[in-house]
Amino acid sequence: MNMKHLGLPLVALTFLVLAGCSTPTVVTLQNGTQYLTKDTPNAKTPDGFYEFTDIAGKRVRVKAADVATVIKEK
Repeated sequence: MNMKHLGLPLVALTFLVLAGCSTPTVVTLQNGTQYLTKDTPNAKTPDGFYEFTDIAGKRVRVKAADVATVIKEK
């Protein structure tokens, strides 16, 4: 086989493996607001906040007392 023919499948496989590493999570607040995150949020920080990046790429900080549930997407 020619190396040119192996390049594209190898790149595609790499992207698939990396995509499988993230764990989308739904963070629900006490007021009903839901955030879909790219990955599991950081547990409570020492100052009492959850920190995560939503699927739009926006960095979000929420008071731990305002969080109702953190559930991994299936």
